[in-house]
Amino acid sequence: MRIGLLGTGPWAQMMHAPVLAAHDALDFVGVWGRRPEAAKELADRHGTRAYDDVDALFADVDAVAVALPPDVQAQLAVRAAGAGCHLLLDKPVATTPAGGRAVVRAAEEAGVASVVFFTTRFVPEAGAWIAEQAATAGWFTGHAQWLGNVFHGESDHPFATPWRGEKGALWDVGPHALSVLLPVLGDVRRVTAAAHGPGDTVHVVLDHVTGASSTMTLSLTAPPAATGATLELRGTAGVTQLPQSGADAATAFTHAADALLTAAEGGPPHPCDAAFGLRVTELLADAEALLEGGAVGEA
Repeated sequence: MRIGLLGTGPWAQMMHAPVLAAHDALDFVGVWGRRPEAAKELADRHGTRAYDDVDALFADVDAVAVALPPDVQAQLAVRAAGAGCHLLLDKPVATTPAGGRAVVRAAEEAGVASVVFFTTRFVPEAGAWIAEQAATAGWFTGHAQWLGNVFHGESDHPFATPWRGEKGALWDVGPHALSVLLPVLGDVRRVTAAAHGPGDTVHVVLDHVTGASSTMTLSLTAPPAATGATLELRGTAGVTQLPQSGADAATAFTHAADALLTAAEGGPPHPCDAAFGLRVTELLADAEALLEGGAVGEA
């Protein structure tokens, strides 16, 4: 499958481009970026072509992988789908429900496959654990903590990008927590509460359709010694935690590319498709509305 890359930032350089170039079933056709000089540098590094015109790239490929800020991603994903390109997207799909709905609608109208890279869902050990817990009845509550230090102190973190600085942990690591909670505890009836903590930290309470409740604690400003991701479930079956895995993000992204290939070849839609990405966006928008003192469901 011929695939192009949109984006030239740290994530594109560290993971997207190397994985796309190394994948046996992908032909890495080229790179487009908002900074042409960065696109040329990244393309040269991987022996592919830099495109100045994004529509020309769409015309030359079967699929695109996107490593751009979410709202830029949403706009270009709509255009890519309209050009017949399958979509390998990053999370969050967009930062407004309207943006997410536009992506879903464009993919459906064009009949293209979509996969959103929620990292944990593509780690084999975590995926097996999620499937096992989803098949287990009687969960009472869940608690997810995703704590990073992207903006802690004076550190010059490669992911201290403008959109993360503006939207914070809710939108950057919140999708990771929701990507695990939703398949296990079911869809969310209501975001019941959201509160600010230190820095960009937020605490969110969710009411699930199964009757379970869950909480999320999310931060990009945690002290370095306090960082990490954990998720615990408690119910009639006892207590269990999301397993920690040694798999790196590049391995997980390779599995996401495999999933897009399967869906594009006529397989069923992947559970982490654009529609699931939209649902995550809707819930994050509801939490954001509560944090801002507004009503949910208005974005």
